[in-house]
Amino acid sequence: MAANNLSYQFKTASVAIKLIVINLAIFLVVNLVAFLFDIPREQLTAWFVLPDSFGEFILQPWSFLTYSFLHFGFWHLFWNMLWLYWFSNFILNLFSAKRFLAVYLLGALCGGLLYVLSYNLFPVFSNSRGYLLGASAAVTAIVVFIATYTPNTQVRIIFFTVKLWHIAAFFVIKDLVQLPGSGNAGGLLAHLGGALLGYVYALQLAKGNDIGKWFETIMDKVEAWFTPRTKKPFKKVHRTTPHKTARSKKTEDKTGYQKKVDAILDKIGKSGYDSLTKAEKDFLFKAGKED
Repeated sequence: MAANNLSYQFKTASVAIKLIVINLAIFLVVNLVAFLFDIPREQLTAWFVLPDSFGEFILQPWSFLTYSFLHFGFWHLFWNMLWLYWFSNFILNLFSAKRFLAVYLLGALCGGLLYVLSYNLFPVFSNSRGYLLGASAAVTAIVVFIATYTPNTQVRIIFFTVKLWHIAAFFVIKDLVQLPGSGNAGGLLAHLGGALLGYVYALQLAKGNDIGKWFETIMDKVEAWFTPRTKKPFKKVHRTTPHKTARSKKTEDKTGYQKKVDAILDKIGKSGYDSLTKAEKDFLFKAGKED
């Protein structure tokens, strides 16, 4: 019963809660398996993190998405999921779950893309090699998206009331300031890639251009692959035959006929036979002969 209840709660939860549960579950599984089987986490997740080398990520293109569901540090996971939950309420009040997911996943893709391009184009990263993981780019896309679409929405943070665009600007500026000389330059670049996607998406959406429509179509197709086709229930169609139609009509006529006879008899009971019209007398006479 408990398992069924948890399954039901997951199915009926918001898309943000589902993403949080998925991220948390993957975090627990990776760390438990690494501990129980004495396998380094880096080795266990090597095919799912995003490498910075062209030669490596070409062999694992799925890592442009899978990297965003991996976290090695608890606090990294905690803060990402906290921001995701908080800002999801603003978006889901205005948009569908599908659009929310499109912004999230496209933010992850753009964050990963900027990370790979930067590490292969800019000389400053020529001697640096590593990999990318974490949902920060996707979460930053969510934050910047809603802050761009409804910039003047006010929120209360402890003792202060600020606008959404203040929060988004703080995150972006903080990443830009920390970028030079940072030991996590790849992660910061991914944040900026997600922020750029969120900003452009919201800006175009306000103009009536949905730049994520193509991605929503892809999601629909992928969902269709994993959705079992249910057979339509057999519907028995009753064909009305001429015989049944005539019989039905005959029954209706008989009911009306009897009502008319009863009405005439009631009239006789109240006012006598002489109160009947000639037509009523003739009708009653014919009815008596048929009986």
